[in-house]
Amino acid sequence: MSNRAVIHSNEAPQAIGPYSQAIKANGMVFLSGQIPLDPATMEIVRGDITVQAERVLANLRAVAVAAGGDLGQVVKLTVFLTDLGDFAAVNAVMAAHFSAPFPARSTVQVAALPRGVAIEVEAIMVLRA
Repeated sequence: MSNRAVIHSNEAPQAIGPYSQAIKANGMVFLSGQIPLDPATMEIVRGDITVQAERVLANLRAVAVAAGGDLGQVVKLTVFLTDLGDFAAVNAVMAAHFSAPFPARSTVQVAALPRGVAIEVEAIMVLRA
C-alpha cells in the first residue's frame, strides 16, 4: 500500500461530507472539489461567478499550502459549472492564478452542485522533489 496522508487546512472550508480536503500519496496530492464557501463562516460567498471563482481558488490554495505545495504545482484541474456561459469569466480568474505551463483542465456543465453554487473545482498537484 502506498504511503497516504490526510491533508487538512483551517484556512479552507471543513469537509461537508465523509471526505478529506486532500490526500497526499507518493508525491501527488489529490485535492477534493472546493465550492465558494467562506471557511470562517461556512457560508456561500455572495457575488457573481468571478467572486465565487476567486473564493474557490483561495480555498484550493489553502489546501495546497497545507500539503506543502502551491497552485503552481497543480497539473490537472476539473472545473464544474452550472452554466457554461460563465466559461469566459472563469478563464479570466484562472489566468490570474496560474501561469504557463498551465495545468491540464476539463470544464463541464453540470445540472447542480452542492448548496446550489455555480462552480466547483478539484485539482491534482505534484509536489516538487
